[in-house]
Amino acid sequence: MHDYLKELNDNQREAASHMEGPLMIVAGAGSGKTKVLTTRIAHLLKQGVDAFNILALTFTNKAAAEMKERIEKILGNSEARNLYIGTFHSVFARILRAEAHKIGYPNSFTIYDSDDAKSLLKTIIKDNNLDDKLYKPQYIYGRISAAKNNLMGPIEYLQDKSIAQEDARSGRPLTGQLYAQYAARCFKNGAMDFDDLLFKMYELLVKHPDVLAKYQHKFRFVLIDEYQDTNIAQYQIIKMLAAVHENICVVGDDAQSIYSFRGATIENILKFQKDYEGAKVIKLEQNYRSTQNILNVANKVIGLNKNQIQKNLWTQNDTGEKLKLVRTLTDNDEGRFVADAIMEQKLRYHYNNKDFAILYRTNAQSRSFEESLRRLNIPYRIFGGLSFYQRKEIKDFIAYLRVIANPQDEEALKRIINYPVRGIGKTSIERIIIIANETDKTFWEVLQTPHLAGLKGAAAAAIDNFVLMMKSFQALMKTKDAYEVAFEVGKHTNLVKELYNDKSVEGLARYENVQELLNAIKEYTETPDEEGELTDKSLGTYLQNITLLTDADKDGDENQDVVKLMTIHAAKGLEFPCVFAVGLEENIFPSAMSLYDRDDLEEERRLFYVVITRAKHKLWISFANSRYRFGSLVQNEPSRFVDEVPPEYMDKSFAGLAGARTGAIARNTSAQQQQRSFTPKEKTEKVYVRPGSKAEETTTAREAAIQKVKAQVNTHIPSANFTASDPEDMEAGMKVEHQKFGIGTIMKMDGGAHNRIATIQFPNGGGEKKIMLAYAKLMIIK
Repeated sequence: MHDYLKELNDNQREAASHMEGPLMIVAGAGSGKTKVLTTRIAHLLKQGVDAFNILALTFTNKAAAEMKERIEKILGNSEARNLYIGTFHSVFARILRAEAHKIGYPNSFTIYDSDDAKSLLKTIIKDNNLDDKLYKPQYIYGRISAAKNNLMGPIEYLQDKSIAQEDARSGRPLTGQLYAQYAARCFKNGAMDFDDLLFKMYELLVKHPDVLAKYQHKFRFVLIDEYQDTNIAQYQIIKMLAAVHENICVVGDDAQSIYSFRGATIENILKFQKDYEGAKVIKLEQNYRSTQNILNVANKVIGLNKNQIQKNLWTQNDTGEKLKLVRTLTDNDEGRFVADAIMEQKLRYHYNNKDFAILYRTNAQSRSFEESLRRLNIPYRIFGGLSFYQRKEIKDFIAYLRVIANPQDEEALKRIINYPVRGIGKTSIERIIIIANETDKTFWEVLQTPHLAGLKGAAAAAIDNFVLMMKSFQALMKTKDAYEVAFEVGKHTNLVKELYNDKSVEGLARYENVQELLNAIKEYTETPDEEGELTDKSLGTYLQNITLLTDADKDGDENQDVVKLMTIHAAKGLEFPCVFAVGLEENIFPSAMSLYDRDDLEEERRLFYVVITRAKHKLWISFANSRYRFGSLVQNEPSRFVDEVPPEYMDKSFAGLAGARTGAIARNTSAQQQQRSFTPKEKTEKVYVRPGSKAEETTTAREAAIQKVKAQVNTHIPSANFTASDPEDMEAGMKVEHQKFGIGTIMKMDGGAHNRIATIQFPNGGGEKKIMLAYAKLMIIK
């Protein structure tokens, strides 16, 4: 037996050494599927199979490169370079280059990326005199892409009555015609888009039996990685290519089929044994990644799905810790808890930043974790998406707020002056810039007198309307808090409305991100400081507070020592020593759109299985009692998936309440909770100050200065019998005692039943203060 086979366990070895006939390798999470797949290819080559007769298809270039490298290492030569190994799109493009003339394309055809495709569609939409706000290029591109992945060309699209009715209901009855014109223009231009690399490959094989026969005999062995992620087009092409020899090997895990929104169908792997009678099935169930406790949770959760291939993951690793269930008051508290927990784990167990991953259902959830990590100076990186504050829609919205606070901010002005579109074209903007430079005026000053730039008619009127709108916002800022101003911006600029009207997957994500920004501003305006005081909540102060949060993240390699933030979809295939699965609430995870269909709900459960099996040693699952949505504080129910975790595998120490706000709530937590969750200040001092260092001297001096200031300000000594009174008993005119500000008189009461705010005059403690009673301790003096 060859040495490379000795390194495998029994099931892995059986899969790698199998030669003839159809084979399905059901590879559970962390079971070493890549090792098996590459060893199998190496074994085929060792047995005399020509590298030119092996086709291996993957979903990422990184996976393909890693497989080639491993195969070369096993073989000790460069034979792997002769393999047809790569992504579906790269391998099919290679074949299409050679056979393009068969379907009327030049061999040097251009491949359009998504921007090229949408630019062409924009031109076609304009040529048809259609409203591009209704027939958005992004939306039409999505419809065409979905059609191609379902092997539906323009003719089939136009002939399908159900699709015609769907387009009519959406108010876009001409979508099919746009598809036909787009396909014709691509063909005329000698171009294929990304989806055409599948669609045209299928067309080539169907319309030209000689070509099909050529590649059927060429590829004696076909291997497919991540088979559960294949769509209809990929499935049909694979089936045709493997039809002669049926030496097809597929590797995948139905429990990790989570890409239906991209067209992937779990049915492809579930029906493999029906497609290939007598197919051999080998299950890889030994996990090399996680502890047994984590696997116990994963097995129990996924076992509730009806459509699945039965398997049971096990490991020789340690039993490990129980999953930790965490409940917090709000999503901001959730962010604070996670950041504190990371700092604590680093202190106690000497983990590095890169050992932690925060995984969420949607990108919009990253905001509270980014802010909390930044406050503790914990470096992080967003993977598979932009930093929350670097996303275009967030930068656009904040640009409006920046101009309101400072109309001289030229960069922000240029960003928003014609967004959403209001008829101020590029030429007009360039004229304004030239005049501003020539007359030594600011961009804003020239905007208020557009005739200086020679602008007349519609352009001048549009500028006047823009200036009037911005001045009205500036007037509002003088009397309203940050959220009230931001709400009016979203309402009157049509920015939120435009995002809402875009029903594409990307459009929905952008809309959710802006709502999350508004939620963050709302939270800011309603959150008191540690003493319960409502300090300045103006727009200017808010922008000042987020200045450090809007710096662009520096991208680095994957081995950077940073905490990793990403969606669960982006985390598939990865592993981390410590994982925080956050936002486990109904309507978020599972998503609201999946609650009324069994197939959709089972995919959400598979997504939960994926997040569980990313963890090697430690796993936290958290949810918030409430979070701001659409400007209102919404009460949440824990995700049904939380209830599906067997209690014997769960540590509920934090399920009572974790990550509470500093101040009154934090002071009321138990001593045990306080030990587990340090405040940000304590964390920073313990981690970043080394004994005997200059930093320690500086910190000691700084703390002494702080204590001196505190002594000067806080001269009040609370009464020996100080006991906080019930806020509901307090009324205007009463005398009350505050532990810091001393004795004062309630001047007036504002707010509703659950957010009463008292305006109190403290003669010896700082004058008039606004105190949110739910967060401050006051004793009524009778």
